[in-house]
Parts: sequence; C-alpha cells; structure tokens
Amino acid sequence: MEGNKLISIPYLFTLFFSLANSLQYQTLTLHSLPQSLSWFANELQQEYSDENTLSIKLHHVDLLSPSSFNTTPHALFKLRLKRDAVRAKSLSLLATAAANANANATVKDFSSSVISGVSQGSGEYFTRIGIGTPPKYAYLILDTGSDIVWIQCSPCKKCYSQSDPVFDPTKSSSFAVLSCDSPICRRLNSPGCNNNNKCLYQVSYGDGSFTVGEFATETLNFRKTSVTNIAFGCGHDNEGLFIGAAGLLGLGKGKLSFPGQAGTRFGQKFSYCLVDRLGSSSKPSYIVFGESAVTRNAIFTPLLTNPKLDTFYYVELTGISVGGTKVPAATPELFKLNGNGNGGVIIDSGTSVTRLTRPAYIAVRDAFISGTRDLKRAPDYSLFDTCFDLSGKTVVKVPTLVLHFAGADVALPASNYLIPVNGEGRFCFGFAGMNSGLSIIGNLQQQGFRVVFDLKGSRLGFAPRGCSY
Repeated sequence: MEGNKLISIPYLFTLFFSLANSLQYQTLTLHSLPQSLSWFANELQQEYSDENTLSIKLHHVDLLSPSSFNTTPHALFKLRLKRDAVRAKSLSLLATAAANANANATVKDFSSSVISGVSQGSGEYFTRIGIGTPPKYAYLILDTGSDIVWIQCSPCKKCYSQSDPVFDPTKSSSFAVLSCDSPICRRLNSPGCNNNNKCLYQVSYGDGSFTVGEFATETLNFRKTSVTNIAFGCGHDNEGLFIGAAGLLGLGKGKLSFPGQAGTRFGQKFSYCLVDRLGSSSKPSYIVFGESAVTRNAIFTPLLTNPKLDTFYYVELTGISVGGTKVPAATPELFKLNGNGNGGVIIDSGTSVTRLTRPAYIAVRDAFISGTRDLKRAPDYSLFDTCFDLSGKTVVKVPTLVLHFAGADVALPASNYLIPVNGEGRFCFGFAGMNSGLSIIGNLQQQGFRVVFDLKGSRLGFAPRGCSY
C-alpha cells in the first residue's frame, strides 16, 4: 500500500538480537534442592546471641513438622507452596474485607480481634522464647502479617500437637488475665467477655483454623532479656492444621503486636535476616530488636498507612526492571494503595513467593522470558508457570531484576528469583500472579537482605548482604 513501508524479517531479527544483547545479565550458580535432609543437621540445637543487643535466632517452620524427617526436601517444598497459596489468598481477602469495612463479624459473644493471613498457622520462621515466670521455653512462629501474640494454654478444650509441653498459666507467677474493662482489652476490634469479667480473644485463619481463649498479660524471655506485661492470647481451644509451634509472635504494625507493645523499649526498631536455606551459607537467620537493628548500608523507603488496616507493612513500589530496563507495563498505578485501602504492596515474612497483581506479573514474567530464550523450557510446577530445565549446568546467565521502591532500588540476587523446585535441575521464575490488587513481597525474595523496620522513622529498609551480623 502506498505510503507504507514493509519491514523485512531479517530486520526484525536484527532488532530483536540487538535488544537481547542490550540486556543486563548476572550469573547464577546452580544449587538444586538437596536429595536428603542432612542440611537440617543440628539446626535446632544451634543458638545465636550477642550480649549487646536483643538478637534471636530463627528457624524455618519445616523443622517443626512432625513428618520432616520421614520425607524429602522436595515433598516439604511442595507442601510449603500449598501453604503459601492459601496464605496469599488469605492476606488478599483480609485486605479486601478491611477495605470494605466487613472485618467486624462476631463469633458467639465476642468478635475476632484479628483475622490473620497465616495459612494453617504455619508462617515460615519461628524462634524459641521463654514464657512466664519461671520461663517455660517453646517455639513461636514470627509473622509480620499478624498482630496478636498467642500460645496454647492448659486446660485445653482442644489443642493440636506441639513440640513442647503446653503452657500452664497456673504455674507462672507473672500471668494475669485482663478484665473486660481494661484499656488493652478494648483495643481488640470488639472485645469479648465471659461471665467472670475475663477478656476473651479469637484469631481466625484463612483455612478455617482458629485459636480462642483468654486475653492476658505475661512476661516473655528472649534469652537474657525479659519483656514484661505483654498482652497475649492464652488459647484453650486451638483447632486446625497448625504445625508444631506453641503459638505465634505477631510482628505486625498494629498496636497489639509485639513491636506495638514493646517497641518503645527497643527504640521502635527491629530487623531480620533470612539466609538462603538451599545455598551453602552457614550463617543463621535471626531477628534483632533495638538500635542495632539499623545498619549503615540500609536503603530506606517510607512506610505507608492503610486507613482501613494497620497490621500490614505497606510500601510504595514504583516499578520493576528486568535486564536493566523498566518494564513499561508494570506501571506505578498497578501497585498503588488507594484511599479506600485497596491495592498496594506489603512486605511479609510469612509468604514465601512474591505475588504481583496479575497484569504486572504477566508483564514482568514476559520480560524475563524474553531474556532467557537460550534456556530450555520445562513444564509448569505448582504455582510457577515459567520453568526451565537446567540439568547438566553449573552456572547460567539470567537477566538482572530490580524492585524500584520510592527512594530505594533493590537489586535481587539471581538466586532470589530463579529457584530450584526439585533435585533434577528444574528451576522456576520465583514470582506468581495475584488476582486481587494486592501485591506481596515474600521471603524468598528477601533472602540475604537485612530487612529493617524503623517504626519510629516510619520507614522500611533493605541492607544487601546483611546476614553477616
């Protein structure tokens, strides 16, 4: 047709070749899932401490699974992804319910203080904490997506199996049940009350699991540091698919979380570092409370406030780069938290795989695929739809990936987004799509960074190679 110019196929090929060569790459040394559980050896026996700060070692929740040593790492990983899918859905539903102001449903004579997003009570990381006076040590899940601190208590109407004896409040001199008219009981969304004027709580989970009991105060012991008068749930009816731990230490942004209650003592600052469990790192994962939580090399982005939900740590994600170029279709509008509390991006310790709202995920995934055309594709795996057969290889080159937060560009190591899913050389792009407007930055993408929560400064930081504390 007159006025139109035909573009030859050789020209298109040359253009594509030129664009492909302009991408920025980094080298990934391949580590498949181990064939045995020898990598678990002594994990629960090792401890980590520093006399100058409150520093606690973290363990992965798989270690508390009753079947951990009777199965393979591959099977545990598949279970982890199943838990992860339910958790991500639960977080999305909670955010949507809060935005729609439907989070005040009652159960019998009291309301849920918080509807946690933790799937099956599993979370992802836990630590050992002393409860009461004298302290009785037990494993508690750490979760930035929840506020309430709770543990199983005797007498049990119904309790699930845990790795330590169930806490008996009658044997602790510091245990005190809160009254229904106490100010901290009133902080629950809709405080419950029994016939003896005792404050009641309930935490419900996305899979139907729940914990119900008295709301009380107790002393928590972190090795050499005791924190008194922490309000927590003493659960007498705990039902569902929980895994081994005695309860949960809520690290959310709300006033009833552990940082919300004890934050002033530790300067309203804490940080954690999660090491790569599949690599060769001998360093522990840990969490630090206090001024030592902030490192000099951390880069910060402001924390945002969701007017409808104060539990989650919202941040502003302005875009994502693949191969050194911002993905055009992953626009800031796709990640925006609006005034009604919908959408947005949260940082979460209990979600493994980062979820991007689906239009953004598709754009980022396709950009990644364009930069890996020389890698052999493999079938989809679980929630991953972009996988590669890298069997026989020891190193590969993959496009760089950068998360652009407001004021902070976070370049991910290749091992944080191209991950092994079995012991046979299959690796998958470690992101997934989310049908809701909410996006979640999960712990696989946080590995190796020290993630700093500076609540006093209302900012969240990332320190690369931050696990050398």
